[in-house]
Amino acid sequence: MLRKIRITLATVFWLLVTWLLVDFTGTAHVYLGWMAKVQLMPALLSLNVGVLIFLLALTLLWGRIYCSVICPLGIMQDIISWFRRKKFKYAYTQARTALRYGMVLFTGAALLLNLGWLAGLILPYSTYGRITGTIVAPLYKMGNNLLAQLAEHYNSYAVYEVDVWLKSIGALAIAIITWGIIAVLAWRGGRTWCNTICPVGTLLGLLSRHALFRPVINKSRCNACGLCERSCKAGCINSKNHSIDLSRCVMCGNCMEACKKEALTLAKATEPAPSVAPFGKNAPRKGNDNKPNGAKDAGTRAQNKPQNKPMAQSKPEDVVAASVPETTDAPKRKPRRRKPRTTGEENTIDSGRRAVLASTALLAGAAVLRAQHKPKTTDGGYAPIIKKTAPQRQHRITPPGSLSVRNLQSHCTACQLCVDACPNDVLRPSTRLSTFMQPEVSYERGYCRPECNRCSEVCPTGAIKPITIEERTATQVGHAVWVKELCIPAKEGKPCGNCSRRCPAGAIQLVPANDKYRKNEHGRWIGPDGKQIDGRLVPMIPVVNIEKCTGCGACENLCPVGPQSAIYVEGHDVHREI
Repeated sequence: MLRKIRITLATVFWLLVTWLLVDFTGTAHVYLGWMAKVQLMPALLSLNVGVLIFLLALTLLWGRIYCSVICPLGIMQDIISWFRRKKFKYAYTQARTALRYGMVLFTGAALLLNLGWLAGLILPYSTYGRITGTIVAPLYKMGNNLLAQLAEHYNSYAVYEVDVWLKSIGALAIAIITWGIIAVLAWRGGRTWCNTICPVGTLLGLLSRHALFRPVINKSRCNACGLCERSCKAGCINSKNHSIDLSRCVMCGNCMEACKKEALTLAKATEPAPSVAPFGKNAPRKGNDNKPNGAKDAGTRAQNKPQNKPMAQSKPEDVVAASVPETTDAPKRKPRRRKPRTTGEENTIDSGRRAVLASTALLAGAAVLRAQHKPKTTDGGYAPIIKKTAPQRQHRITPPGSLSVRNLQSHCTACQLCVDACPNDVLRPSTRLSTFMQPEVSYERGYCRPECNRCSEVCPTGAIKPITIEERTATQVGHAVWVKELCIPAKEGKPCGNCSRRCPAGAIQLVPANDKYRKNEHGRWIGPDGKQIDGRLVPMIPVVNIEKCTGCGACENLCPVGPQSAIYVEGHDVHREI
């Protein structure tokens, strides 16, 4: 019963957390954002006292139930090992204590040195978020786009298409390598990653030794068959010594379900093992319940005395039956059911169904790939579109609410949740070694809209503090810098003014590109030849008011100059308040 309840809760929690990590509409973050904040390391980094007390109490009551129900990486390992469980049995392994505590020291040192991304390589929630965000999220978006195309075919626009693009080759490579390692370890040994690499599992293991409820082996009932040991995915049960390493036990309940003698039960640590009738070699023989094992009464001897019958009068099946002693305790084996043989016609039908399904999946995938890779080369069929490239910034731009570059480095574990949740495609994983895979702002595909604070709402570690829309509009993450050599009015003498018109903060004003253009006493523009001209034809260059600029990047993103914009945003190491 315990195992069934655990599997149900773990499945529901895992599906919801996965949806939280791949959702791009913001719906999941409104209702399920708390699921990311109840993870141990995000709660510890953000000093979420309520969650820490809850997880501490949960571990002291039930042991490492967190690893089996709440941790999405642990549940993913259970799913991988489940496919191998029918053909592969586990075995008891010695605890690798030096490696486990070495990983804890490595994580602590990385956090103290403001290298949160390095600690995030082995932290469970960050690892799962990176795997889901870089591998599963693009597939989820491609499926959404396919559904949007089908809905549009039937004149329905309830589902809309989104851009699918590779945000970081490095993050994708790290995610694939990490998933491969975890998958191999889970396939071969179940919870090997949790009990050797994961620092959260080691920390919880220290507490689980003092848990109130724990699995207990009743030695009087145990016959050392080894079923519990072979079903333990944590490799922590030694059936020969009747011992359980509670620091590695994840309270999955597999051993209790596998035991045929009911020798494994969940009991309080202060209570002795339940007293029940013994099984196996220690069981009393029939007719001698109140006598020692060597004593037999006359009736028992008479019943057990073999009768000498001539072999000619006995049948072969009687001899076989007589050679097998009757034991009331041994479980009866169920006869194996042979699979019905399939005829050639059924095989043909089954193969035809598989061919149809494979063809449908292939066509659907081809349609999605065609839709995704169909490039848009012109703007309305007139001007060619030039792909934007990021400028060489001296200081990186961090999301509003991160307070400073240092705060982001020390708290962010590169879980990629904010990167996937950004609706404007502004955030992407950093490629710098000191901030590898941590989010940074760049404006090639969009700009940070003043009415958006999604990244601050979803961050579970406190690397991006929750801020309101009012605080967002008053936060200066950087300021705009004008490049004269690239600006159209300054270089070609043609009017533009796009940066000033699109600035949401009104921080960009336009002035004449040179002194040849001026206004007369009536406020009309006069050209170099002294004639009155239309003000819209006067080439104007931008002037940035640094005190009003918030660094949203609208000017950089919407500048018509390419591939590098004539105006870009330079980041601030410490955010300012306007």
